[in-house]
Amino acid sequence: MAKMNENFLNLKQNYLFIEIGKRVREFIAANPDAPLIRMGIGDVTLPLSPCVVEAGKKAFDEMGVKETFRGYEDSGRGYDFLREAIAGYYKTFGATIAADEIFISDGAKSDSGNISDIFSADCPVIVTDPAYPVYVDSNIMAGRQVAFTDFVGSTAPETVAKDSLIYLCSPNNPTGQAYTYDELKKWVDLAIKTDSIIIYDAAYESFITEKDKPRSIFLIEGARNCAIEICSLSKTAGFTGTRCGYTIVPNELEKIKSTWARRQSTKFNGVSYPVQRAAEAVFSEEGQRQTKEATAYYQANTKIMMTALTELGIDFTGGINSPYVWFKCPKGMDSWEFFDVLLGKANVVGTPGVGFGKNGDGWFRLTGFNTRENTEEAMRRLRNIL
Repeated sequence: MAKMNENFLNLKQNYLFIEIGKRVREFIAANPDAPLIRMGIGDVTLPLSPCVVEAGKKAFDEMGVKETFRGYEDSGRGYDFLREAIAGYYKTFGATIAADEIFISDGAKSDSGNISDIFSADCPVIVTDPAYPVYVDSNIMAGRQVAFTDFVGSTAPETVAKDSLIYLCSPNNPTGQAYTYDELKKWVDLAIKTDSIIIYDAAYESFITEKDKPRSIFLIEGARNCAIEICSLSKTAGFTGTRCGYTIVPNELEKIKSTWARRQSTKFNGVSYPVQRAAEAVFSEEGQRQTKEATAYYQANTKIMMTALTELGIDFTGGINSPYVWFKCPKGMDSWEFFDVLLGKANVVGTPGVGFGKNGDGWFRLTGFNTRENTEEAMRRLRNIL
């Protein structure tokens, strides 16, 4: 029998959200009439914006006509029209990105997990703890050693091992905190000093509201010499079920850029033409107006959660620049203990913080992606059980 990649044996038995799903299914089986409210997984609830839907429909109509039908996309990097639209979007908040530095993908999760393919298996890996599980698991699969910074990781350590891969996420998932310019500059300086590469997950950049928080790492001096930025339309524009994102590799990192292009052309056939046309519409003037309305709706939900937690005297972070609120489990409970209490007594599903790393134990994450009515009801139930 062919030998298995034994690095997979070093993974936790269940991926965090698979374990949550298992516990929820067991609860529903025992309580089929329970009025469940899901505030765990970061999935959106509002529909795609009208202009996005129309652009996708028009593109599908083109696919039904011989003269405008399209098959494989030639470059493997995404259509020029979408990459140019993204480059224009970055200009609106002061970042200069060339269209040929952008690679279209099916989402930030895929690229976050796949980007390490192009680096040596002996590269040290630095991950802030707590962190999105994909950063850790994808490197464990590759046999790399993963080291963790302190809680949240807003302050860069004095040094890291030479030639490291440094994973940063801002606004952070799960804590909801966003780096300031000064905090991010320290990470960039550290990467340059140690010949390391920052893999920067900016999937939630559209939620940033505070002016001292950069929406791209490429707003930081020196970042083009040490950073790769990954972003997604899932949270920006509700593409969780449509799937589209992108990765930016600056021309200053030419070897990395060409290697990533080679990897993608070998293992990835690209995002469909209709989805890329729909994504292009996100960056139009009307698309920005419509998608920002959805973002504001979710941010209003996080304010409801922040108000409830403040009234209950529970410490929390996030909410202001993020769709997530991250809070200390009440009454000294650990993460899974509170998960079971919240599910069993309030019929609300959240995400136990320990699933994001050992520093997350005793913490909990709720999302603002549900409806206004469900968010208000969930907070009423939380108050009742505490």
